[in-house]
Amino acid sequence: MTTTLVSAQERMQLARTASRSVGLLSDAAKADLLRSIADAIEANVSEIVAANADDLARGAADGLSTGLLDRLRLDDARVRALAAAVRDVALLPDPVGRVIDDRTLENGLNLQKVSVPFGVVGAIYEARPNVTVDIAALALRSGNAVVLRGGSAAASSNAELIRVMRGALAASGVDPEAIQSVDDFGREGARALMRARGLVDVLVPRGSAQLIETVVTESSVPVIETGAGVVHIVLDSTARLDWATDIVVNAKVQRPSVCNAVETLLVMRDAADRLVPPVVAALQAQGVTVHGDEAAQSLASDVVPATEADWATEHMSLDVSVRIVDDLDAALEHIRTYSTQHTESIITDNDTHAERFLAEVDSAVVMVNASTRFTDGGEFGFGAEVGISTQKLHARGPMGLPELTTTKWLARGGGQIRR
Repeated sequence: MTTTLVSAQERMQLARTASRSVGLLSDAAKADLLRSIADAIEANVSEIVAANADDLARGAADGLSTGLLDRLRLDDARVRALAAAVRDVALLPDPVGRVIDDRTLENGLNLQKVSVPFGVVGAIYEARPNVTVDIAALALRSGNAVVLRGGSAAASSNAELIRVMRGALAASGVDPEAIQSVDDFGREGARALMRARGLVDVLVPRGSAQLIETVVTESSVPVIETGAGVVHIVLDSTARLDWATDIVVNAKVQRPSVCNAVETLLVMRDAADRLVPPVVAALQAQGVTVHGDEAAQSLASDVVPATEADWATEHMSLDVSVRIVDDLDAALEHIRTYSTQHTESIITDNDTHAERFLAEVDSAVVMVNASTRFTDGGEFGFGAEVGISTQKLHARGPMGLPELTTTKWLARGGGQIRR
């Protein structure tokens, strides 16, 4: 189920047309459609993995980083996990048709504010074939069509996934043009998508800070900004050693290439002697390179000197920066200076410090005594996520189905005129 047309604009126009019928699908029809997509993905695991192998080989030859190769990789288990995530999205409540406000004016005019699909959702991302499925599933479940630009690194994987999903749409009697890709137009396709105001209603970038900045500054389509993750964990004076060790190692090591992995560890000075040596040793045992300030270097061996740039770096690798701070005020100041407002966590047994941290840290997700790896749409119960928004308008934090809807007012009258 491929579409060959002379321009990216024509594909987006087809998506626009398809969005009208997708937006009218019932809750049950949308759920059934997603289950058909999940079945189709599972039926084509070997083809998807084979296509992904082409991307991995090309990426390795082109010198892609370890982190990007990890994000790019699709094995049998990851493909089946994608299908499972689609089924999870199918089980979620329909976000369309929710009555958000209902009032009757003195003249008898009834007003209802209801949720409706955006229409066409665009996404620009790189080396993340899972996003192809996640965003398509969320867009369709919320009654939207979708236009995807997944980048050259995942070209084979994305083409195969889109072929499979479009086939499932056609087999279900739904217009397959509701899923479009502009990948084969290269950078011109990305530029066309960013300039498609009137055809695309909202655009979501996911990827490097450079990619996100390019989309935000060059797009004429409204953008939901998903930011880079310079993520912090604070070890308070009262932090339990076992919690500190387990949480920090999990937040750094479980999957270091993702945006919710910790990048900077801030340790209170009066607990540094107790916490730094064992925590650093646990990180190093997992292959992590620790970049530390002078105080951290004096407390643990094999710590490389941290530079000023390290505090603002999203490593996306087995690297972490460690700074010793005087108190909670200093930790908060560091976060205000270097945070990308993604996710921050504090490990503490001090309720006052915990509540102050929750209140004063201005990030999309703020945690107490938990790994930053929980900042994720799937973990939050969304089935999958569009991305993690670090802006403050419309959506913030992990975005699921409700964030892919907007609202309109319905007015039902009985002959009223304004006087």
